[in-house]
Amino acid sequence: MTAWNADAETTITEAGSVILVEGSSFCISSRSGDIRPDGETNGAFFQDTRILSRWELNINGFPREPLAAQRPDAFEATFVGRAKWPDGRFDSPLVVRQQRHVGPGLQDDITLENFSAEPVDCSIELLVDADQADLFDVKGGRPNRHSALTRSVRGNELVVEAVSDGQRRGSAIRAAGAEVSEYALRFHPTIPARGKWSTSVIVVPLVNRVSPDETFTEAGKPRLRTGVKRHRAWEKSVPPITLGESSVEATLRWSQRDLGSLRIFDPGHPERVAVAAGAPWFMALFGRDALLSSYMALLIDPDLASGTLQTLADIQGTKVDHDSEEEPGRIPHEVRLGVTPGLSRSGKAYYGTVDATPLFVGVLGELSRWGLSEDIIEALLPHADRALDWIQDYGDRDGDGFVEYRRATDHGLANQGWKDSWDGINFADGTIAEAPIALCEVQGYVYSAYLARAGIARAAGERKTEQHWAARAAVLKEEFNKRFWLPDKGYFAIALDRDKKPVDSCASNMGHCLWTGIVDEEKAPSVVRRLMSREMFTGWGIRTLASDMVAYNPVSYHNGSVWPHDTALAATGIMRYGFVDEAKKVARGVLEAAAHFDGQLPELFCGFDRSEFHAPVSYPTACAPQAWAAATPVQLMRILLRFDPDLTRDVVHLAPILPEEFGDFKAEDVKLAGSRITLSAKGSEGSIEGLPADLKLLKEPRPPLDTQLGGQSGD
Repeated sequence: MTAWNADAETTITEAGSVILVEGSSFCISSRSGDIRPDGETNGAFFQDTRILSRWELNINGFPREPLAAQRPDAFEATFVGRAKWPDGRFDSPLVVRQQRHVGPGLQDDITLENFSAEPVDCSIELLVDADQADLFDVKGGRPNRHSALTRSVRGNELVVEAVSDGQRRGSAIRAAGAEVSEYALRFHPTIPARGKWSTSVIVVPLVNRVSPDETFTEAGKPRLRTGVKRHRAWEKSVPPITLGESSVEATLRWSQRDLGSLRIFDPGHPERVAVAAGAPWFMALFGRDALLSSYMALLIDPDLASGTLQTLADIQGTKVDHDSEEEPGRIPHEVRLGVTPGLSRSGKAYYGTVDATPLFVGVLGELSRWGLSEDIIEALLPHADRALDWIQDYGDRDGDGFVEYRRATDHGLANQGWKDSWDGINFADGTIAEAPIALCEVQGYVYSAYLARAGIARAAGERKTEQHWAARAAVLKEEFNKRFWLPDKGYFAIALDRDKKPVDSCASNMGHCLWTGIVDEEKAPSVVRRLMSREMFTGWGIRTLASDMVAYNPVSYHNGSVWPHDTALAATGIMRYGFVDEAKKVARGVLEAAAHFDGQLPELFCGFDRSEFHAPVSYPTACAPQAWAAATPVQLMRILLRFDPDLTRDVVHLAPILPEEFGDFKAEDVKLAGSRITLSAKGSEGSIEGLPADLKLLKEPRPPLDTQLGGQSGD
């Protein structure tokens, strides 16, 4: 899912950490609000650089006793603690409130309140440092690779800078009334009886000694910043969703909140919005993650998908570059802002992904069904055609009709599908597959891309183009079902290896093949049985690898864990082929798992069976919030509603199969073709208010093998 390689595993974030996010900026601190230098992954980050690596507040020579840490918004936290009296006694009437905002820098509003009947002289020391470490180095637990830090006191500011790869990064730290030294800000207030003392500590990031726009200031109001206004506008624009089952409703609200907090904006096109992969380590644009997440979030806001497509189109590959693995027409894997280019080595974008390019075309096709503006489709269509050219000219390396990957450089990702850990693709006996590798789900994505292009051509009246791509899809489907099917096992191989040998492990990837519709209808029952078997379905979700495989490990990243988005796409495929009860069982399992995470699904969790533990077991380095985990409940509700617009045919399908305990469902102001509609459902009954007069409501599921990504069915 992300830039995860054998030499770049993430150190574990401290238990109980408080994570704040706004755009690509984020902050990780302890529950007290402190950022301790012994916490390797703690810090405040701006443009992939750590602008604060130490932030320890001591009062009267002692750290605070933490009482509460509250996060009313993704970008804001309030920390409450108790300070010791100057004589060191514990039962102190000194209370510390610290309100933190993150954005283009950081602001901490610190208030010390004296609840005693006598004034008190306090000594306050804020120990600070800013190592300017690149995010990749912090994430990997590696020491800094830049030149030595320089510290200078300039007036009332401490400026900490470093130079790396010709770029100067720095932090300017200040607070009114502070005594500033090279390592600390100090205050010596007298706090009156029943009185307060306050200050604002501000950190401004510097890139080549230039500060970003709209930094925090003493006179400014943090809640009036552009980033906060965007967040508030999002809260007002997303569909209000109500549901009789309160825990599922809470999960859906978490989804909306997390997706809103993960949105990122192109400064050159502020009207476009894309979605970052996840906090804390992947607050950047990842092609595959953004495309899948925005697809699954269509019910919430189709603009996420259109903005993602537009943003990715602007950085689509134009040349061959082995260092970055860029190729003409290829959609990038990730885009970074830091000094260190990361996996690219030669720029800010790294293109080493095999699936983002076909997904780009498939999502465009799905948006055309949702009534995306013809002007936007027309502008994106040349990019879709270049993506299709990449599939033929570069993706299909040996001309056999399948898309394979093999990294072009030894610093690139060894595996370039969504299971991109070094050991993510293996045989049933545990042997690691060798590249070039053709993944089963990637062939499904390509199949959907061909059909998506055919559908766009059909809507435009381009009969010849439609027939061309429909024929390409038919050939691919036939060959896929011949070459990837394992008749003795009753499921699809996860891949073909370098010798075109089927990689015979039983993995969740074949669920994506159901989602895309590339599976022959007569093979679907066997695939569904395997996905729903005890070896695959834990009760909370579908394992990435079956428990009877040699490489199975329930606490691995990709070899036995449960990824909510992976399970949701498999559930969509299961529903698509008409297995209603099975799809409902999977959806309910994931939503029940979410309740054990207080409604906020993490990136992944361990693959233990539900009978072993009363709750799903957390995976230690899972991102939360994380984009496709946040979008998962939205997608699950969509398949339970069996809500499928197809404006290219002037119809909208709605055939709900909601569990009885869900009660009444209602989603207001859902965006569809420039209109706002209201979806209502209970059990097997559903209705739509505000549907444009030229659209026909069909209270039946979409045909099971209808084209493109969103196909759902069930009787």
